[in-house]
Amino acid sequence: MYTVYILECLDGSLYCGITNDLKRRVALHKAGKASAYTRSRGVKEVVYTEKRRTKGAALKREAQIKRLTRAEKLILVGSLN
Repeated sequence: MYTVYILECLDGSLYCGITNDLKRRVALHKAGKASAYTRSRGVKEVVYTEKRRTKGAALKREAQIKRLTRAEKLILVGSLN
C-alpha cells in the first residue's frame, strides 16, 4: 500500500510525493533529508493523503496532482471551497 501525500511547507508552498511509510518519510522531510525542495523550505504539516494499492497507481496519482494549479490543490486539500 502506498500513500500519496501533500505537505505544506513553512513558506506556504505545497509539496506532493509518495511513500510506503508516511511517518518515516515525513520525519526525513523534517530532517532535511528527503528532498531538496523541502530541505530549502521546511515542512509545516501533512495536509492531504490518499491510499493507492500499487506504486504505479501512486505515481500516476502524484503526477495528476502535480499538474493541478495551486488553487486546485488547495481545493483538493480542503483549504478553499
